[in-house]
Amino acid sequence: MVLNEKNGVKYFTFDKLSGLRHCFSTRVGGVSEGCYESLNLAFREDKRENVAENYSRLCGAIGVDSRNTVWTRQVHTDNVLRVYPEDRGRGLFLPRTEEGYDAVITNSRDVVLTGFSADCVLIFYYDAENGAIGIAHSGWRGTVLKIGAVTVRAMQREFGTVPDKLVCCIAPAIARCCFQVDKPVADEFASMSCSLGHIVKDEANEGKYYIDLHAINEEILREAGVRAENIENSRMCTKCHPELFYSHRLTGNARGSMAGMISL
Repeated sequence: MVLNEKNGVKYFTFDKLSGLRHCFSTRVGGVSEGCYESLNLAFREDKRENVAENYSRLCGAIGVDSRNTVWTRQVHTDNVLRVYPEDRGRGLFLPRTEEGYDAVITNSRDVVLTGFSADCVLIFYYDAENGAIGIAHSGWRGTVLKIGAVTVRAMQREFGTVPDKLVCCIAPAIARCCFQVDKPVADEFASMSCSLGHIVKDEANEGKYYIDLHAINEEILREAGVRAENIENSRMCTKCHPELFYSHRLTGNARGSMAGMISL
C-alpha cells in the first residue's frame, strides 16, 4: 500500500491494484471544517457543497469523474448489490434507489464503486479475468456475517469469478491494538473458526477483549478460496493515526468519513 499526494489530496493505493483507478482516502486535502476537517466524504451534517467539492478533488486526483460514483446506505448487513451504468451518480447527485447493501459489484466500465469507513474494514475486489470489481464494508457485524466471502460468491454467480484468481485488498481500519470489545461481542467472534487466534483477552480489564478485524477478514477471504498471495492487507490502524484518518472509536459521531473507490 502506498500513500500518494496530488494537489494537496492524500490517498492510499494498493500495489496489487496497480493499473486500476482506485483509492482509500485520508482526511487530508478537502474543504470541510470543524469536526469534518477536511476531506469528509459522507454528508452526515456537513455542508453538501463541501462534500461535493471533496469528491471533485479526490476523484480528480485518481482520474475518475465524481458524477460516476455509486453509493448505497451501509447498515452492517451481508447484502451485495450489482450495479450498472445507469446507477452512476446515485448517492452524491441522484437519489439512492436501493437501501441496505454493504457491498457493491459491477463489470461495467466507468462506474466508481464507493464504500465508506471511519474504522470499519473495506475490502476491494478485482477479477482481471472477467473484468469485474467490488467493494465491501465489513464492520464487526459484517465480519461476523462473513460479508467478505458473501461478496466472493456474488461475483462467482454474477461474473463467473474464480476465487483463486481473485485479487483482494484490505484497507486501513481499526486494528487489534485499539478494537476493544465486551464479552458478548467477543463471543460472536469466538463462534467463527476463522477467528481462532485473533481474539485476545485484555488482562488489565475483566470481561474485555481485543479483536483483529484485519486478520479475521483475511481468513474469511482465504476460506472463500482466495489465494493468500492474492491478498494485500494494510494492517494499518485508523484510530492510531488521527492525522490521516477519521475514527469513530476516537471521536464518536463528531467526525467525517473516509471512502474507498474502485473503477474499471
